[in-house]
Amino acid sequence: MSRLPPLRQELTLTPGASTPEGAPTWMLHDPAANRFFQIGWPAFELLARWSLDDPRAIVDSVNRDTTLTVTLDDMEALLRMLRQQNLLVSRGEQDTARLQQHANAQHSSRAMWLLKHYLMIRIPLWHPMPFLRRAARYAAFAYRPAFWLAVAACALAGLVLVSRRWDEFLHTFHGYADWRGLIGVGVALGCAKVLHEFAHAFTAQRYGCRVPTMGVALLVMMPVLYTDTTEAWKVPQRQHRLWIGAAGMLSEVALAAVATLAWSVLPDGPLRAGAFLLATTTWIATLAINASPFMRFDGYFLLSDWLDMPNLHDRAFALGRWWLREWLFGFGDPQPEPCTAARRRFLIGFSFATWLYRLIVFMSIALVVYHAFFKLLGMLLFCVEFGWFIVRPVWREAAVTWQRRSALHWRRETLRSAMLGAALLGFFVLPWQAGVSAPGVLGPQHAQGVYTVESGYLDASVPPLRDGARVHAGDTLAVLVSPELDYKLKTALADEAQLRWEVEQQPFDERLQQQGTALARRWDAARQTVAGLQAEIAQLTLRAPFDGTVQEAGDPPTPGAWLARGERVYDVIAPTGVKGDAFVGESDVARLKAGQKAVFVASVAEMAAHVCTIEAVDKVNVATLDEPSVASTYGGPIPAEQDAKTHRIVPLQATWQVRFGHCDGAAGIAREVTGTVQLDAGRASLAGRAARSLAAILQREVGF
Repeated sequence: MSRLPPLRQELTLTPGASTPEGAPTWMLHDPAANRFFQIGWPAFELLARWSLDDPRAIVDSVNRDTTLTVTLDDMEALLRMLRQQNLLVSRGEQDTARLQQHANAQHSSRAMWLLKHYLMIRIPLWHPMPFLRRAARYAAFAYRPAFWLAVAACALAGLVLVSRRWDEFLHTFHGYADWRGLIGVGVALGCAKVLHEFAHAFTAQRYGCRVPTMGVALLVMMPVLYTDTTEAWKVPQRQHRLWIGAAGMLSEVALAAVATLAWSVLPDGPLRAGAFLLATTTWIATLAINASPFMRFDGYFLLSDWLDMPNLHDRAFALGRWWLREWLFGFGDPQPEPCTAARRRFLIGFSFATWLYRLIVFMSIALVVYHAFFKLLGMLLFCVEFGWFIVRPVWREAAVTWQRRSALHWRRETLRSAMLGAALLGFFVLPWQAGVSAPGVLGPQHAQGVYTVESGYLDASVPPLRDGARVHAGDTLAVLVSPELDYKLKTALADEAQLRWEVEQQPFDERLQQQGTALARRWDAARQTVAGLQAEIAQLTLRAPFDGTVQEAGDPPTPGAWLARGERVYDVIAPTGVKGDAFVGESDVARLKAGQKAVFVASVAEMAAHVCTIEAVDKVNVATLDEPSVASTYGGPIPAEQDAKTHRIVPLQATWQVRFGHCDGAAGIAREVTGTVQLDAGRASLAGRAARSLAAILQREVGF
C-alpha cells in the first residue's frame, strides 16, 4: 500500500456515546457538508496515527500499543470510507476525476430535483447563533425544576377545571367553523411552532451545539418551520441528546397546559378564544404529528437516541428487507448488523409498521395534492406521488430479487412462497364470487296512505279504528268535520234558494224580467257552487281504497282532535304480495339482469328470509334516495347527505336501484323492513371488480 493521502484539516473528532455493548465511539464531523460519521475504537486508533503516513506502520503501532488486533484490510476499509465520503485532501488528477464523477452523479435536472424534493423543500432564512448566545440567559428559567413543577400544577388544575365544564369546552369548537376560525387556528399553530423551534435551538445551544440555520420547509407546499440541530449527534451524553429532541414537544405541552388553565379562568372574549385555540391545536399537533416515530419528526429522533441507534430508519429498513427476503426466498444472506434477538424482532416489526404508516400517509398526500390543484395538475401530481413513493420502492425490491434469480432454488422458503403466491393469485384472479350483496328494503305490494283534504276535527260519532283492523274497499275509516266548509255550504244554499225563487218569480215581476237570462246563469253557478261544496264535504269522509289492513300513521286518532290539511291519518296495507328494492354500486350493476334470484334477509331476526326474483334494473343511477332508512344520515349503509336546498337525500356514490318481487313464502308484511339482499349475479373475480372500479373512476375523473 502506497503512502496515505492527508486528511482534510477542518475535520473534527469528538468523543461519542458508548455502544450498548459498552464500546467507545467517536463522532467525525465534516463541517463543510455538516455531516457526522460515527466510528469505533479501531477506526479512531488508526486515525490517531495517520501522521505516520505508512499503513503498515500504523497497523503495527495499534497492535503494539493497544489491546486491539487490526489488519491491513481494516486500514483499507477505513481508507475506502474516507475516500467515498470525500474526507481526504484531493491532490492529483485521479482525485479530481473521482470528485468530478461524484459531482456528476449528484447533479440532476431541475425537473428531477423537484420530483425528489417537492415533498420537503427547506429554505434557510436565519443564522441564529449570535441571537441564541445573547438571549440564552433569558431562557434559562425553562431548565429549572421549579418551572416544570409549576407547569405540572397548571396542567393538573386546567384539566380538572375543564373536566367540570367539558360540554362547554367541546361546544366551543362550533364557534370556529368559519374562515375566521381557520385563521385563528393558523395563528395559534404558528405561535406554537415558533416556540417549538426556539426550544430546540436554545436547548441545543445550551449543550454546546451550533445551530447553523433556522427557516421554513415546504411540506407538500405547506410552510412549516424547521431548526437544524444536526450537531446534536456530537453530544456524548445520551440524556442531553434526548433533551434536545424533546425540547420542542415539551415547550408545546407547557404552552398547552398554561392555555388550558387560562381558558378555565378567563371571561368570554378574545383572550379566552386565543387560549382555547392554543390549548387544542398544540395538544393535537404534538400528539398526532411530532410524537410519531414513523416520520423524521421529534418522535423519531427521541426513539433513535433512546435506542442509541443513529440512522434508525435506514437500519430498521435494512433488517426488514433482509428478513423479508429470507422468509420468502431463503437466500442465506448474513444479517445486516449484529444485534440481540429481541432488538432484531423490534427493528423488523418497527420497519413494517413504518412502511404501513408511510403507505397510508403517502396515499393521503397523493389524494390531497390531487384535490388541492386543478384537475390536470392534480392527476399528474397524484401519479408522481403514487409512483415515486409507493410503486418505485416495490419495483426496486422486485428488481433486486430478479437480479438474484440464479440463487433461487426449491427449498422450504421458496416452496412456501410459491404456494402462498398461488393462493393469493387464485383468490384475486379466479371468478369465485357468484353473487352481489347489497342493502335493500322489502315492503307490501300495495300500500296507500289516507290523508285529510281539509283541516277539521274528527267526528266523535264515528269511533276510530284500531291498529291492524281489517277493512273492505269503501269502508269508512274516519269522518272529518270542517266548520269552515259547513259555513260556506249554508251560505251557498241560502244564495241558491234565493236565486231559485227569483227565477220562479221572473215571469211575474217586471224588475226581474229586466235581468233576462243572466238571472238563470247566476242560479246555475250557485247550484254548481253548492254541488262543489257538497263534494268537498263528502271527501271529508275517509274511506278504504281497497281491501286490507289499517295501520296508524302516527299517534292514534282521538275523537274531536283537530287535524291539519294534508295530514296522514291511516295506512291501508293489502293483505297479500310484497315488493322490494336493492341498491348496488357501479362495479356490480353490469352483472345483474331481470330474472335472476334475489334473497332478502331482514335486519330483524324474527323475520324469515324471502326468495324473490329480480324484475328490473334501472338504466341510470338514482339522483336521490327515496328510502331514507338505507341512507347513512339515518344510520343506513349507503353514504349519503341531505341537500340543503331541496332537503332530499343524495347518495355520495353512484348507486343503482334494482327492483325485485314474486317472493316465495311471503303472504304480505305490514311495514317496510330494511335488510340485505343477496343477488344471484354472474361469477366475477376480485381483480376484475377492481379493474372495473378503476376504469369507472378514470372515466369519471378524466372528464374535463
